[in-house]
Amino acid sequence: MRGETIDIPIRLHRDLPDDAEVKHVSVKQESTGTWYASFDVEQEEPEKPDIEDIDPADTVGIDLGVLNFIYDSDGRSVDRLNLTDDREQLEREQRSLSRKEYESNNWEKQRQRVAEVHMDMRNKKRDFKHKLARFYTSEYDAVFVEDLNIKGMLEADGNARNKADVGWRDFIRVLKHHGRKHGCHVVEVEPAGTTKECSRCGVETEKPLWVREHSCPSCGLELDRDWNAALNIFSRGLEELGVVHSEEMPVETATAVDTVSVSASRVVEAGSPCLKEAASAAE
Repeated sequence: MRGETIDIPIRLHRDLPDDAEVKHVSVKQESTGTWYASFDVEQEEPEKPDIEDIDPADTVGIDLGVLNFIYDSDGRSVDRLNLTDDREQLEREQRSLSRKEYESNNWEKQRQRVAEVHMDMRNKKRDFKHKLARFYTSEYDAVFVEDLNIKGMLEADGNARNKADVGWRDFIRVLKHHGRKHGCHVVEVEPAGTTKECSRCGVETEKPLWVREHSCPSCGLELDRDWNAALNIFSRGLEELGVVHSEEMPVETATAVDTVSVSASRVVEAGSPCLKEAASAAE
């Protein structure tokens, strides 16, 4: 009846913040048949630090790649999430679905299995991105990323599936979301030339995609090409945000620690703290 109150039991993914005010609730049924309720809440966001109070050491540049999902200016790399087993399972379930009589009971059961695999893959990607974003925005006062033209990159020749699968734009959206939650500046910078330019002297060097090392013919700096790009993003981010810094700082950062590779499975299984542990071990 209209106006009647009905109690519906739900299982919360996480508790609602004490200071949050629920503004809207959306109820949705997934293709798997599972029902979800999404709470749109309003709460006071923490203030971001004033620009003049930010120490460049508390900021980081992030290069988003295809081979590594992330390479940052502190020498930390995070592998892409490996969903090979999930894709193979999806192909098996889809083949099985194609052999079922359309809209029969067996077909409907198999359709739900296909939908469950899709949802599981989607949840793994979302969880991976949120854990990374939470780490960076809670660890640093400012995070700098490239303002990528994803549509143009997908339309370019070669590797379009991998580019689409990585989900850079979605990660940047998640990063900005966590930036608001944790009082962290998230700044997008011009991406052109970040791979070619030397982070020490600025000389540009052409590098085919298969060349994974930056070797400057002018100043002799040698390091991973993605780390070099992250250092350039770091410098551009400081300039874009207006943080005063020494011109020598990117090179000092590059030589202060060793590069550390973090497996994506560690991020998924242990959460973001594993990133901090890996970075500490390298110092």
